[in-house]
Amino acid sequence: MHLGTRFARFSPSLQSAEPLTDDQIRAVAPSIFGDNKHDSRSERYSYIPTSSVLDELRKEGFQPFMVCQTRVRNEDRREFTKHMIRLRHAGQIEAREANEIIVINSHDGTSSYQLMAGMYRFVCKNGLVCGNTVADLRIPHKGDIVSEVVQGAYDVLDGFDLVREVKEGLQGVTLDAGEQQAFARAALALRYEEREDGTASAPITDTQLLTPRRTEDVASDLWSTFNRAQENMIRGGLRGRNATGRRVSTRPVQGIDQSIKLNRALWVLAEEMRKLKN
Repeated sequence: MHLGTRFARFSPSLQSAEPLTDDQIRAVAPSIFGDNKHDSRSERYSYIPTSSVLDELRKEGFQPFMVCQTRVRNEDRREFTKHMIRLRHAGQIEAREANEIIVINSHDGTSSYQLMAGMYRFVCKNGLVCGNTVADLRIPHKGDIVSEVVQGAYDVLDGFDLVREVKEGLQGVTLDAGEQQAFARAALALRYEEREDGTASAPITDTQLLTPRRTEDVASDLWSTFNRAQENMIRGGLRGRNATGRRVSTRPVQGIDQSIKLNRALWVLAEEMRKLKN
């Protein structure tokens, strides 16, 4: 089990190889078990605790393996703030790669219920979030939320056939060294803004971003290239130099919104590269 005491800068997260219990979840993401909506919400706001949705998803065979919630400066929002749960279906728990349902919610108006698709690679314990391949469902806080979220989870699962097709398509595309470098440069541009003089602000090079962390990712196909860039960017820890020449280490991407946005952008980038090659 891995407990992250820093999430989105000091916000808690918990990830485990085994399904998480309610006590484990509550210890790091109490907003999932909030017993009411925030005072700022109107009477039209339909309050359903995320824990009720989690209970129903468990009945349908989905188990939580990762949870987190955003850090709050105002302590009275701690029980209501945005949170995320990543769930895998029981039939894929032991698989080398597992499809995931990602649930995002809050009870202070900062987020509707959101469901999207993810893929988890056990070899690197790093979640990949799919791009526009499957549904990104947003469910407002009104009506029969629980049943809509459960149905939405199955709608997302149905879309994983498309995810598998895209993955196989990426594996079938071979990139030469120059094309891999081009992919890495585009990936860095997604994370680091360009300076005013037009130069790249990334503290690391495209070559560093492509450095494999394990032998399984050494291949030159587009899927392996994507995974090397994605893991190095999301996990951070690469040594480089900032704009002033000072040595720095890249930070991991841990904020909920930033992680989802960057993961999906990388996935879309890989799909567009595949289309160009075909």
